[in-house]
Amino acid sequence: MSEPTDPLPDVSTDAWSGVHRGHLREGEWVRLVDSKGRRHNICLEAGKRFFSNRGHFEHDELIGREEGFTVTSSAGGEYLVFRPLLSEFVVSMPRGAAVVYPKDAAQIVAMVDVFPGAHVVEAGVGSGALTCSLLRAVGPHGRVSSYERREEFADVARQNVTQFFGGHHPAWSLTLGDLAEELPASGERCDRIILDMLAPWECLDAAAAALLPGGIVCAYVATTTQLSRFVETVRVHGGFTEPQAWESLVRDWHVEGLAVRPGHKMIGHTAFLVTARRMAPGQKPPLKRRRPAPGAYGEDYTGPRPASES
Repeated sequence: MSEPTDPLPDVSTDAWSGVHRGHLREGEWVRLVDSKGRRHNICLEAGKRFFSNRGHFEHDELIGREEGFTVTSSAGGEYLVFRPLLSEFVVSMPRGAAVVYPKDAAQIVAMVDVFPGAHVVEAGVGSGALTCSLLRAVGPHGRVSSYERREEFADVARQNVTQFFGGHHPAWSLTLGDLAEELPASGERCDRIILDMLAPWECLDAAAAALLPGGIVCAYVATTTQLSRFVETVRVHGGFTEPQAWESLVRDWHVEGLAVRPGHKMIGHTAFLVTARRMAPGQKPPLKRRRPAPGAYGEDYTGPRPASES
């Protein structure tokens, strides 16, 4: 008969994971959900009191307990208490720029194949939502190098990432500046590049120079015009495989007894994702045969097809 394994330690925080276990401690954030599904995020402070329209309760009633319990306020309101998941944290975090929604962050981590130990470059740090997912994915031996043009966005992202991980993440660096200029100057080589910005095609040359052969560039864009221009720029560049573009839609379902139907809420279009892989130096992918639209491919366009003879 096998020996029982040791239980998880009462207090455990991996600096690189953002995962907290054991008893709730002062300074941690918790998520309160009432019977109507309304949510509150609070930072636990000894001696402090939480107020709502359903009464109040003391933070001391939460500190020292295992998460996953219900607390009752002075007016009889019940609140479920858990530490927030990353997906819950990012949709409620303070925002400078729009956040990358969890459904898109999950697609990026999976489809861009962000692996433990990878060096990922991120341009356009926004509010730090995607940064948190990337840091978790690369693990303790990887690196995430973020570039942000706007100082106010960088400040918000820095605060959010630090809050989620409980301190400065050792695998993260944040550079204030334009990736198109800063990345070539750094001389860094990387495995993956994520471009979350208005004009990602402006950074394609810098991305191509920094990516290792087989690396992946991914653009996160909101409009069809951005999508089209980035895809065509990748094709004209010639040093990448044929770009792949898609979006993801998420629909919840209502399930109660025999009443099983689509829910009334849906996370529809948030952004398009485009990926392409870096070819080895001097190599080009096979030319894809397509019927070009006039003016779409610059020098590659040879004019309209001749009229068919009848």
